[in-house]
Amino acid sequence: MATIGQTLPAFTSYSQLMINLSPLMNYWRGYWPAGLQKERAARLATIREFAGSLVAVPDKALAQQVADLRSQLAFKRRSAKSSPKSIAPNIQVQAIAVVLEAARRVLGVTLYDVQLLAGLALARGAIAEMRTGEGKTFCALIPACIYALKGEGVHVMTVNAYLAQRDFEQLAPVYRLLGLTAGLIEANASPVAKRAAYACDITYGPGYEFGFDYLRDQLALMMTPRSALGTKFIADLQGRPSHKPAMMQRGHAFAVIDEADSVLLDEATTPLILATGGDQPAANAEVYRSAGKLAEGLEQSTHFVINTETRSLHLTPLGQLRLHSYRNDFSRRGLDRPWSIYVVQALRAKYFYQRDEHYVVRDDAIALVDQSTGRIFSDRSWSDGLQQAVQAKEQVKITAENKSAARVTRQRFFRRYQQVCGMTGTAQGAEGELLEIYGLDVEVIPPHRPNKRIQFPTRTFRSMLAKEHAILGDIESIHRIGQPVLVGTASIAASERLAGQLGRKQIPFQLLNGKQDATEAAIIASAGVRKSLTIATNMAGRGTDIRLGPGVAELGGLHVIAAEPQRSTRIDRQLIGRAARQGDPGSSRLYASADDELLVRHAPELRNRILARADANGECRVDLSREIASVQSRVEIASREERRQMYRHDDWLESVLKDLAASD
Repeated sequence: MATIGQTLPAFTSYSQLMINLSPLMNYWRGYWPAGLQKERAARLATIREFAGSLVAVPDKALAQQVADLRSQLAFKRRSAKSSPKSIAPNIQVQAIAVVLEAARRVLGVTLYDVQLLAGLALARGAIAEMRTGEGKTFCALIPACIYALKGEGVHVMTVNAYLAQRDFEQLAPVYRLLGLTAGLIEANASPVAKRAAYACDITYGPGYEFGFDYLRDQLALMMTPRSALGTKFIADLQGRPSHKPAMMQRGHAFAVIDEADSVLLDEATTPLILATGGDQPAANAEVYRSAGKLAEGLEQSTHFVINTETRSLHLTPLGQLRLHSYRNDFSRRGLDRPWSIYVVQALRAKYFYQRDEHYVVRDDAIALVDQSTGRIFSDRSWSDGLQQAVQAKEQVKITAENKSAARVTRQRFFRRYQQVCGMTGTAQGAEGELLEIYGLDVEVIPPHRPNKRIQFPTRTFRSMLAKEHAILGDIESIHRIGQPVLVGTASIAASERLAGQLGRKQIPFQLLNGKQDATEAAIIASAGVRKSLTIATNMAGRGTDIRLGPGVAELGGLHVIAAEPQRSTRIDRQLIGRAARQGDPGSSRLYASADDELLVRHAPELRNRILARADANGECRVDLSREIASVQSRVEIASREERRQMYRHDDWLESVLKDLAASD
């Protein structure tokens, strides 16, 4: 049985319930104005009282309540001759109460009040920010069931396939008890199986798979021959079905997005592209190998110039001369683009893309590493010949370039939904962008229990070597007393480097490789056990609860080491938030060095300060946390502007296409 949540008695009166709620009111102060506190406390009291009255109701009667609520909504829709955008508060209260009772029966849990508050925020179409370990998975029950009352389909999106399957298997029995159908989208499922899943009231799946299925449906529509004018009308008169493709998705009504900031913001600049080819050997593989050989002989500053801040590279006149004087034996028919671009891509592969940081080599193939999460994606590839340039560099099979069959930006895709809501632990700081692009408010949910995490001062070093030496020393001293440690690194290479050093010191540890599956979740779940040491990329195991083992609280709880500052403070907060969940003790510390990518690319002046002030041990004994946060803020602003420009361009393109369609 699940244990998140606390078992509460069925309350017999409003006053008795308010006595129980009074401690929670102390946490609310500072989050919402007094009037709003009172209003939401009253709504929670009503929901709890209603849920208490359902304890003795048989299962079938509980499902009938849901059916009655659906009938009420259908009647209102027919009366209004349109579907109302929002669901009336009284129907929401009844629906949430029924969900609470179903969760109690099936899962053996009663949701916390803060989980109910998050559910209410989601139901009104907002982003609910909840701290790590507060039970976001159960919060999704509320908006999923409320939106399902309309019968138009609810898409519950997770960041990967493992979490989608886990959440579906855990919560589907609750939906079944309520008479609602639930389905799971799997990447390799047949179109028939996917149509069945999409036909359910509630459909779980990784967010990107919903997007790819949308593109597959659009391709099917494009490939359908256009019928002559009047064909559909005649078919309807004759009672014959008109010829149209069998779509997998039945529409885009409601979406509930887990880790919403990662999906809506961090991945917004990576469009969803449905491509063909990719696995087949490249017919012009020798072109990429020749470009790689030539790139090896070119010298920086003489033949090409690199701008480390913008990660741009261009050939000098001498480099252009060297390039055109290069003789090769491949046919010009093998060139899909100018020869200079092949060489520039080979140089970019050499200088900008590093093994075990930006990609890994597995089974004679290149698999990309997500720079925001550290997760490995075998189904993603770079475009414009960069993938092939890296393959040539690593001497693995060179595959044919992917040909884009259909694409959509994530911003445009999510704006197709009538209503979107989401959960995350780190939405603060991105409120303006979420409101501008998606029309989403952010509601910060108070913690169930006060946070006890100790944040130790940032330690800063002149070099990566000095920093990692200090991290090893801190790990040794903490591990000696038995306190569990979770180390989050920015890259797979950094995690493996640290693992090698720990191995030489014979300190036992667990290393995660960035592929989310049941094994990784189990390793992360055990990271709070006494004497455990876990090394992982920053987001490995995201979505998995870390509970403290026996005696760990007395040792100070889980200690999190952030081995490098990220481009976004939100990513740092996600990692640090793994410590001190739900009132547990815990601690964290951030480490930085002048060699870290953030400072190398975006803060040369800060790097010089660190180098100048470092002591004999290589440590800068000055608190530079504010300066580092300022650099992150500048990078976040630049990233935000990049996404905004992409949104504006996409919006302009969509308006042009609409005008063209209207004039056709």
